Amino acid sequence: MVRQKIQIKKIDNLTARQVTFSKRRRGLFKKAHELSTLCDADIGLIVFSATGKLFEYSSSSMMQLIEKHKMHSERDNMDSPEQLQSSNLQSEKKTYAMLSREFVEKNRELRQLHGEELQGLGLEELMKLEKLVEGGISRVLKIKGDKFMREISSLKKKEAQLQEENSQLKQQSEARLNEVEGQNAIEQGHSTDSITNNRSYNDSDTSLKLGLGFPY
Repeated sequence: MVRQKIQIKKIDNLTARQVTFSKRRRGLFKKAHELSTLCDADIGLIVFSATGKLFEYSSSSMMQLIEKHKMHSERDNMDSPEQLQSSNLQSEKKTYAMLSREFVEKNRELRQLHGEELQGLGLEELMKLEKLVEGGISRVLKIKGDKFMREISSLKKKEAQLQEENSQLKQQSEARLNEVEGQNAIEQGHSTDSITNNRSYNDSDTSLKLGLGFPY
């Protein structure tokens, strides 16, 4: 089957556009990772979706790559240390502004995950947020279930161990009781033999006295 060539133009269908964006973005990041690994290259990619969501990939620190890019871009225009210092200051300000915007965006996304600030979202964004929340809940429930099953398994093992120890103690107790009963039986046998011997001796002594004519 011949693979059809896709015409490079904006995809009109919103769902198809989102699916294509997600697939192509993952493929792009995968290729960047392979290039970085195979060629030992420093690579940084920044992608903003149609809704303004940030996606990024970097083989090392993204901020270091950005600073490195700015230094290479501005190196040819540096005529004095004062200009270099001024450029570094402007770069730091831009970096700070970018980080501030990203911080605000992440905080907004976090509040939306908690069910706050949802009035300004459209139906599509609410559906995406719903999927994110459902996915997070599913992962939490799965981890919770796994830990719950491990706890049950551990309790069952402890129960079996306790039953085994109880059985051993019961056997030891019965053996000890049988030993004591046997010892008591032996002692009672010795006592009976002693009484019988004494009676035999007394009977013999009495018979002897009768035979000799002695009075009682």
